[in-house]
Amino acid sequence: QVQLVESGGGSVLAGGSVRLSCQVSGYTRDTFCMGWVRQYSGGGREGVASIDEEGSTIYADSVKGRFAVSIDNAKKTLYLQMSSLKAEDTAMYYCGLDSFECAALTSEEDPPDEYDNWGQGTQVTVSS
Repeated sequence: QVQLVESGGGSVLAGGSVRLSCQVSGYTRDTFCMGWVRQYSGGGREGVASIDEEGSTIYADSVKGRFAVSIDNAKKTLYLQMSSLKAEDTAMYYCGLDSFECAALTSEEDPPDEYDNWGQGTQVTVSS
């Protein structure tokens, strides 16, 4: 059974930084698409960033130059380094994992916002 467990959220001042982590267990395939999706309190959802087994990344325009997604294969952990945070980055952040290629999960140049497997989410609140 695939399990994803996020950590690292919290409250931060605008302009600050936060790193989110997502520990993966139970996934045995060599190919994958992993990413971060945020859910706003008003109900909207946005794919933030994704990465595949080759290290190819996709970022939403809203976070380019501020966020960095990475993966430590040995630790089976996905990261999202968030810098220059803005109030509009406030959301619940979920990590996702899928066995399909990232390009197959989205028809646009944005990162996927749907995955087969999800973590429980971690809240990031940015105050000005």
